[in-house]
Amino acid sequence: MTELLLVLTHAPEVRNKYKTSIETLFPEVVVNVVDHHSKADPYLATAEILLTFGTMTSDRLVKEAPRLKWIQSLGAGTDGISDLPSLRGDVLVTGMRGIHGAAMSEAALTAMLALSRDLPRAVRAHDRHAWERWPSRLLDRSTVVIFGVGVIAEALAPRCKALGMRVLGITSTPRPLPGFDRVAGRDQLLAVAAEADFLVVLVPFSEDTRNTVDRQVLAAMKPSSYLINLARGGVVDEDALIEALRRSEIAGAALDVFAAEPLPADHSFWEMKNVVVTGHTGGMYNRYVDDAMPIIAHNLRCFLADEVQAMVNLVER
Repeated sequence: MTELLLVLTHAPEVRNKYKTSIETLFPEVVVNVVDHHSKADPYLATAEILLTFGTMTSDRLVKEAPRLKWIQSLGAGTDGISDLPSLRGDVLVTGMRGIHGAAMSEAALTAMLALSRDLPRAVRAHDRHAWERWPSRLLDRSTVVIFGVGVIAEALAPRCKALGMRVLGITSTPRPLPGFDRVAGRDQLLAVAAEADFLVVLVPFSEDTRNTVDRQVLAAMKPSSYLINLARGGVVDEDALIEALRRSEIAGAALDVFAAEPLPADHSFWEMKNVVVTGHTGGMYNRYVDDAMPIIAHNLRCFLADEVQAMVNLVER
């Protein structure tokens, strides 16, 4: 029997849905489930497959799993997994790329609308029972710059166009794409950021992208512009962002991801009225397990048949 270890901090019904779905499709696979990596010890010696998010694993998990052969990330990215110091070179890593377009697009649009209509101010007024009115800013005729042009950006761009926005992209491989008015290279980030009313960060995190949105990028943006980070916290220099927000060098930010997660209770972002904080929920949605299972099932079928080259979202390491 092949043993699979699911490490997932989500609600029990979500864990059970993964477990039941896998066991129904693959009765020859034993599925063990824990809600935290610290509880995985009883299963590490025999686990061949690990199913988890990068934010929910640990180096000890892979270091003490001698039979581990494959890790399927439940997230689009594999940072926090493929960069674990003790991860052996022969362990396969696959991601969940391809299912987040709708959810992340809606998260980006929600952030843009919340910032442009100052919904945090409305909530504060609601809590005080205060009748306040102010003019909103329109997304119509504004410019959104999407930094990181992948599957999610390709889903977001036409949605922005439908709202009357001008859409610019920044990527390491510039190319014409549907829904984009222009796509530029990363070497043009400063120039294109200066055109943004909204800078939406979707670029994957790596050493190459660490703190890419830095003081220079923020200084290039208009004082009326907003930053939205749905990628990874490490892509944005948070100290530089705090400084830019305090100096009103940009109008505000919507942040779903952070360098340290959970965001510490005493962090400055919590107290800033021009910042919308959400808890890394951009890619979470009600159909996630249903959409993830076809990828998991395909890759598990390939793994069991020893046809690993046919697996999807295989990470080159």
